[in-house]
Amino acid sequence: MHVDAWLQAISPLWICLLVGLVIGVESLGIPLPGEIVLVSSALLAAQGAVDPIWVGVCASAGAIVGDSIGYAIGRKGGRPMFDRLGRRFPKHFGPGHIGRAERYFQRYGMWTVFFGRFVALLRILAGPLAGAVRMPYWKFLIANVLGGIVWAGGTTAVVYYLGRVAEKWLKGVSWAGLAAAVLVGAGTMLFVRRRAAKTAAQEA
Repeated sequence: MHVDAWLQAISPLWICLLVGLVIGVESLGIPLPGEIVLVSSALLAAQGAVDPIWVGVCASAGAIVGDSIGYAIGRKGGRPMFDRLGRRFPKHFGPGHIGRAERYFQRYGMWTVFFGRFVALLRILAGPLAGAVRMPYWKFLIANVLGGIVWAGGTTAVVYYLGRVAEKWLKGVSWAGLAAAVLVGAGTMLFVRRRAAKTAAQEA
């Protein structure tokens, strides 16, 4: 079956439900590839398999609801909950990860919840940690709603329109040009990762 036909055969309802569910569960504090699922769904929307508006709406709803439940879990469990998680899942909830996230909360408050949507570590920890440090819920809710909408809706829109543009561009590009573009993109990604790792090491 042709790729385009296969994409069209996927139920739009299941795509939207999957996006909302994965992002919502990730926001509870469970490490899942929420951003990958969102980007993949937006690319499917660019192929015409699903409405990008519904992808953005379901992703936003999942982010907001998941973070709110995560906040309630963190408020009830407190710091001892993170200590237990750190012993079981040191890769995601180790003392270094939790300590760095707490420093962000102490320094930036509500902005940590808002911008945490755009950072892999904070996207998982923002809700539970905000509850554990007893951030007032109304402050958390404002930052959570705005951050969820901007991140989910913005990511969907950007990926969707880039996908539409890329589809038209790839029809006329040569294989040599495509290879050059891939190399440039890979080099840029490597540079950004090294800079991010260096910054994280300096803050640790």
